[in-house]
This record gives sequence, structure tokens and C-alpha cells, in this order.
Amino acid sequence: YVAAVYEHESILSPTPAAPVERRSALELMGRNLDIYEQQVLAAARQGAQIIVFPEDGIHGFNFTRSSIYPYLDFVPHSQSGKWNPCREPYLYNDTEVVQRLSCMALKNKIFLVANLGTKQPCARSDPRCPPDGRYQFNTNLALAADGALLATYRKHNLYFEDAFDTPAEPDYAFFDTPFAGKFGMFTCFDILFFEPAVSLITQYNLKQIVYPTAWMNQLPLLSAVEFQQAFSTAFNVNILAANIHHPTLGMTGSGIYTPVKSFIYHNMESYGGKLIVAEIPVITADYKTNLEKSPGRVSEKGKEQSPPSFYAEMMYDNFTFVPLWGEKGELQVCANSLCCYLNYRRAVLTDELYALGVFDGLHTVHGTYYVQACALVKCGGLSFSTCGQEVTDATALIDFQLWGNMSTPYIFPLLLTSGITLDFADHMGWKNNHYFLSKNRTSAGLLTAALYGRWYEKD
Repeated sequence: YVAAVYEHESILSPTPAAPVERRSALELMGRNLDIYEQQVLAAARQGAQIIVFPEDGIHGFNFTRSSIYPYLDFVPHSQSGKWNPCREPYLYNDTEVVQRLSCMALKNKIFLVANLGTKQPCARSDPRCPPDGRYQFNTNLALAADGALLATYRKHNLYFEDAFDTPAEPDYAFFDTPFAGKFGMFTCFDILFFEPAVSLITQYNLKQIVYPTAWMNQLPLLSAVEFQQAFSTAFNVNILAANIHHPTLGMTGSGIYTPVKSFIYHNMESYGGKLIVAEIPVITADYKTNLEKSPGRVSEKGKEQSPPSFYAEMMYDNFTFVPLWGEKGELQVCANSLCCYLNYRRAVLTDELYALGVFDGLHTVHGTYYVQACALVKCGGLSFSTCGQEVTDATALIDFQLWGNMSTPYIFPLLLTSGITLDFADHMGWKNNHYFLSKNRTSAGLLTAALYGRWYEKD
């Protein structure tokens, strides 16, 4: 099928915390919707059957609970499939944004997924009802090609969003299409948690995901395109990911991903939006990762002196590292119950420092979640203290086999190359209770090769 995602440079309110009238809120959102309209038309002309827009693309961000109120539409959460906002605008008040999106879908005969803020009045008798008498949700809508509202999803894992409430129970949101079957839906930070993302995919056996996000890149392990691809690979799903474009805030990185190929956009240099349109196969059956090649065993130590281990901070976590010295070698580094192993060979010795790092523990900055990671990274400079820094360029081509005795089945294989480009592993999967990832000759200099494990039960 042909899919489109739009990385949008949203027009933002210069003073998001200041109260405004609904009229001015609609005016600002209308300017973003004008751009959406052009992009839906452009995507439809290229044959796209579905288009996905980013999180916060219409209203922006940095609001307070009260200042966002004029920007919120009313959307009936349970009425999915029974309302066509473009054809029945009179059914509910405060639905101007939803109506415009619905009419775009109808006019261009395209399925459309967009993110907006919604409100829902609640009763005083509801113990969870906020003092102002309403719920405010960060919401995705899916609209059919005839403009009908198909599904709504309210973001569950909020990322420091004081303007919004968390729904009492996670929404398991999906919708049906004639061209690719069912699509599941979640938002941004949700991708790192079991509920509802993993739960949704496994319970309903979903193979296509739409994913609006407003993601701030964090290297070396959580750049948007890097993690989006890893998620697609780990769960064997297609992902249509639309990110916001604000390079000054470190926000860029969208794509259309399949487990074997991806069409990505990552641009920290220039401004303006970007439409990606790609034809991708519908995934039906589970195809299995190629596991013929098993990782070699680590040789008996003692033949050569193992390099010294050292500590450095990476992604706000205290990793234990060992450096890669020489053109080839076999390394091992452990922390808690996790041991990581690496066999490597460099094509040419460059003066770049690489290190193999391990972390097995609770990550506590910008969210709390348990991580088990084995990571081969390029360091920021030549001293050990620079390992874990954000690096975007590298020249070293390294053949490697990386493996670890992970305690969780949820492993995201990361493979990032120079200039924030992606590569695919030659082989990966489980063998003898170890997860492994191997690659001969990356397409560009290696930035990161990692097994990023999420041990959800220990959150």
C-alpha cells in the first residue's frame, strides 16, 4: 500500500501560557491546518491511501492546563464509526478542528491520522474528575476516506504534559482499512512502555502502526529514527511515524518503516516540513529472523590482556565500558546480571575511540523505566570520559557480533550510522539464551550498535 507521513514545522503560539479566546486559538490552529490541507492534497496526488501527522502539530506545546483549554475540541470517545464530522458538523459543539480534518479526508478520499487536544466533561461524582470539571486528553484521531471518525486514542504515557490528563485505563485503539487491514495507534513516549503499545500489538496481532510523535532526539540510544526502526524490527510491524520539525528543540526524525527497509527523514539543518510517501508491503504472517549464524563463543581469556573497564555517563545512566583497542578483538563487560560480549574487526584503524558499554538498572531521568543495554558506541573524543556523548559523525567501518544474556524478551536492536542514517543487521535473534546482533561492513561509519532491552516488569 502507499503511505504518507508529514514532518510538520508547526506554527507555535509565542505565549502558550497566556489565556486566549477560542477565536484566536482557532485562528492559530487554522494556520497549521492550512498546511495540513496542502500536504493531504500532495499525498493523495502521489497515490497515498493513508497519511499521518505529528503529535502537537495543530496546537503546539508548553501550555498550562487552563491556557490550552481554548485549543481543545470535543470528541465523543465512544462514538467511533458512527459520526462523520464533515457531513454532520451540527452534532456537537467545539468540533471545528475535527470537522476540518474530516473534510480533508473526505475531499481527498484518504485515511487520515492526526493529533489534537480534546476535552471531556466529567461528573462531580467521578472520584477522578479534576477540580475544573473536565478531562483534557492528548488525542489521536483516525478518519476514514469518507471522513467518518474511525477511532480515537488518548495518550497514556504523558511526557511532562501538565495540560493533559491520563485516561483511567489505557486505550487499545485500532481501526480497519480495506488496503492493509488493521492499524494500531499510540503516541510518542508510549513507545517505551508495555501499556498500551506492546499489549495492543500482541493482543490484537497488529502488523501496521500509526505513530504521531513530538520526539526530542537523544543520542546515542534514543534518536527518533533509530528507535522507530528498532521498534518496527523488534515487533515485525510496519510503522508510519510522523514527528514534529523543530531543530532548535532537537526535534526531527520521521519515517515509514518495515522490518527490512525504511524511508526516513532526519534533518537538523533546515526548516520547513517534509512529506514522505512510500509504497510498502502489507505484513501478514510473521516472518522469522534469520538465525542460522550463531555467535561465536568468547575465547578463553588469558591469551591477551583485557583492556581496563571504566565508568561514564550515557543517557543519564552510569554505564560500565571497555574500550576497543586495536583492529580486532573479543570483549566482555558485565553489570548486575547482564554480560555483554563483542567480537569485532575494523577495516582500517582510524583515530576514533569506540567502547562497549553495559547498563542493567532503573533509568530515572525524564521518566522511570528499567533498561538492560549492551551498546557499542563511538565516543565523543579520545578520552574515556567522552564515551556516552552525543556523536553524529563517524568514519570507522566495523564488522561485529554483539550479544548479551538479556533477562527480558523485549530487545530493540539499534544500528545507527554516520549522519544519523540507518542500517540493518545481517543477523539477529536468540541463541542459547543470548540475544545477538551481527553486521559485516556497515554502509557508513558506525555510531551505535546496541541491544536496548526493556524489562517492563521491573519498572
